[in-house]
Amino acid sequence: MKKKIIFIVNPISGHHNKANFPNLVDSYIDKNKYDYSIVFTERANHATELTMKAIEDGYEYIAAVGGDGTINEVAKCLIGKDQTFIIVPFGSGNGLANHLGIPFKIEKHIKEVINNGKVYKIDTATMNDIPFISIAGIGFDALIADYFAKDENRGFITYAKLITEKYPNYKQKEYTLILDDQKTINCKPFFVTFANSNQFGYNAEISPKASVQDGLLDVCIFKKPNILEVPIVATYFLAKQIDKSNFIDIYKAKKINIIRKEDEVANIDGEPMEMSKDITVEIKPQSLNVLLNC
Repeated sequence: MKKKIIFIVNPISGHHNKANFPNLVDSYIDKNKYDYSIVFTERANHATELTMKAIEDGYEYIAAVGGDGTINEVAKCLIGKDQTFIIVPFGSGNGLANHLGIPFKIEKHIKEVINNGKVYKIDTATMNDIPFISIAGIGFDALIADYFAKDENRGFITYAKLITEKYPNYKQKEYTLILDDQKTINCKPFFVTFANSNQFGYNAEISPKASVQDGLLDVCIFKKPNILEVPIVATYFLAKQIDKSNFIDIYKAKKINIIRKEDEVANIDGEPMEMSKDITVEIKPQSLNVLLNC
């Protein structure tokens, strides 16, 4: 019996034209294996609504076609469910897709992942019960996510421009982190990232050894470099060796409690979200079925 698969497409994610996407699916998908449908999102959070309807309609495979925000909107509905999630990277940063080694060329993706892939279980996590799949964070990266979401121009150039503009005047905040109810860390970092996967996107790896299958989050506490140290930091990022630098401390934990002095925005899978001053971040091991290339 054929499997039912639906592609939920965000037409405005990233800077890729998706007008030809239906033709590519029709040309390369194995029609002996799948009956497929394609739907396009029309507003914020519409992908979540479409995913819930797809579950009700009996779709076994649900694909998110877009960036990390679209991936989050779809995947959070599938946590703990029997359905299988498919990532089709079409966004700006595509952090999770990069981490998982998912092909970006659509023809290759359909042939290797959708037609011939294998289902794996991966970890997800929550920040104050709000699910995330790849990363969440507080501090400077959350500020940049907030500005990036409001900018009409997406892509790496906009992201880099915002970092350059906001970096000089950013003032670090004081945080208390409690790891697994055992270790307490008082810090005043540039930012703190809770990494399930290893990167922000654009292949910028914040925790190169992070794994989506180890049942742990990498807690990355990043120190603010001075202006002369910025090129050094960039070199470490480009070499995928930021964990070997003196700018970051990385701890592993299943649960992290964060105490802050005020409410402020957080970064959840690249999307800004207002968050209360007290935060709990927790791993949800082996909670999502994902179709990947073998």
